[in-house]
Amino acid sequence: MFKKLFGMKETTETPTEEVIFAPLSGKVTELSEVPDPTFSQKMMGDGLAIVPTEGEVVSPVDGEIIQFFHTKHAIGIRSQSGAEILIHVGLETVSMNGEGFEGHVREGDKVKAGDKLITFDLNLINEKAASTITPIVITNGEKVESLEKKLSEQAIKAQTEILHLKTKA
Repeated sequence: MFKKLFGMKETTETPTEEVIFAPLSGKVTELSEVPDPTFSQKMMGDGLAIVPTEGEVVSPVDGEIIQFFHTKHAIGIRSQSGAEILIHVGLETVSMNGEGFEGHVREGDKVKAGDKLITFDLNLINEKAASTITPIVITNGEKVESLEKKLSEQAIKAQTEILHLKTKA
């Protein structure tokens, strides 16, 4: 009441806005283009996918590594706004058992946008897996108020904005 009388602002939390940069260089496309129903039907969450042109994944945000699969084909990051981002390199790459993948971080590591997370052999994935297309999914969508997607024919890792989100207060 005093705050309203004296023109002081209420100290309520406002939704946090965040930019998510491309974690890989390549063509940014809709999840519906991913030839796997788990991703195309958004069973894991909403987001985008990138058809990579080189074998390096960087952090799309400042945050913390919350999950890193032992096969090094997928990684989860919690951003500063609380969004949980899954980057899944290729399709059916889990069957490669880590062959052609190298991890550069561990669970619990703090990362900055642009930090190297995973390097991988693009040719080997082309040869041994179903596809190189890499879904980037917000797995805790219930915390997201809005998600704006930005498609691009040629995204540059750590530079091209692919998602703009607001998390709920």
